[in-house]
Amino acid sequence: MQTPDFGYIGRFAPTPSGPLHIGSIMAALASYLDAKKNKGKWLVRIEDLDLPRVKSGASDSILNALDKLGLHWDGEVVYQSNRIDAYSEAFSKLMDNQLLYHCNCPRKRVKNAPYPGTCRHRSIPISRQHAIRIITDDKSVGITDRRQGAYFQSLENEVGDFIIRRADGYYAYHLATVVDDAWQRISHIVRGADLLESTPRQVYLQQLLNIKTPEYLHIPIAVDKKGIKISKSTGGHDALILEKPTQVLFNSLNLLGQTVDEKMAGATTEELLAFAVTNWEISAIPVRQSINIT
Repeated sequence: MQTPDFGYIGRFAPTPSGPLHIGSIMAALASYLDAKKNKGKWLVRIEDLDLPRVKSGASDSILNALDKLGLHWDGEVVYQSNRIDAYSEAFSKLMDNQLLYHCNCPRKRVKNAPYPGTCRHRSIPISRQHAIRIITDDKSVGITDRRQGAYFQSLENEVGDFIIRRADGYYAYHLATVVDDAWQRISHIVRGADLLESTPRQVYLQQLLNIKTPEYLHIPIAVDKKGIKISKSTGGHDALILEKPTQVLFNSLNLLGQTVDEKMAGATTEELLAFAVTNWEISAIPVRQSINIT
């Protein structure tokens, strides 16, 4: 896929379901460093579309933590909750192309992929009480990740027709993030490897909506000794960020495999970030999908 031709624009797009944890800090730091190394812009988008997951005060907490870490964003922060009309417009385009249908299959019946297309015969108009799925095909779709390598799927055979609007009326993550990345002209996406598996779905939507596919870089996620992903509810770093932001950056750089001079341990966040930008090396990032940090 071609990279959009408007220069490097990266982004960090957290869900405000709690404070930053070590995994989200790694993703924020990696995306920031990659943008600045390439003399690009770094944007922040708060993905607060899924209201049941949003925690009161979490957005401010995340922004305050980024600021304390010296990860200063360019431009205004975008909130997905203000972008519903844009998602509706994209949804309508897909509907006009007869790619959508409503589905009332119980979740437990279709828990395991691929979805078998049980409701494909159902057409528009659609009940608001049903989930909306998009028709997939058996063509190979995916990316060549900048670190993880080639990752492709046959969506129909491996995932099935996936949901783009939930039964509760909320637009799904895949549609919203594709629409927002295009609107913000995102050229490069750096994020956790837990999202690698869902990337072909986003590429598929990009193709259907005539959107250029950005370059992707998926970094390892942080897991505990049982291999479970560190979450916002279990791994908040607010206190440590406030007390020792340089230590948090230093530890994150080590986890990302970056060269960090021990003398920098006593540096300011600005000095450490300047050093990290200059010495940022994608080839040093571990080629695996998780890192045990406990």
